[in-house]
Amino acid sequence: MAKKATISTRKESTHKEPEKANIHMKKIEAIIQPFKLEDVKAALKKAGVDGLTITEVRGHGREKGHTEIYRGQEYEVQEIPRLKLELVVPSTRVEEVVAAIVDGARTGKIGDGKIFVSDVTEAIRIRNGDRGEAAI
Repeated sequence: MAKKATISTRKESTHKEPEKANIHMKKIEAIIQPFKLEDVKAALKKAGVDGLTITEVRGHGREKGHTEIYRGQEYEVQEIPRLKLELVVPSTRVEEVVAAIVDGARTGKIGDGKIFVSDVTEAIRIRNGDRGEAAI
């Protein structure tokens, strides 16, 4: 008895998710107080970090805003201005870079900010097509 051949109509995806072991870069996002920017930049420069993206953001954490007086009128500020720093570094440098940010941003008071670290599976330099760590 001959076997009947079956044809699969399901297309196999050519895109494969990188394995955890292949992730060699990390994205660090830090929310800091604006007046600490120069201190953080100096600490990062000392650590040998050059690339950095800075965005002005507004928000609040536990401090939940504050009251200000402007031209004799008192008003409540709900969202506090902060800066968001974003940088991508090799996985081997994460602890060193995080320590530099903490060192530069810390005042010891509420509202110093937060740091988030996440995996980056790919980086591509648009100018010449460099990929991975070569692109950062």
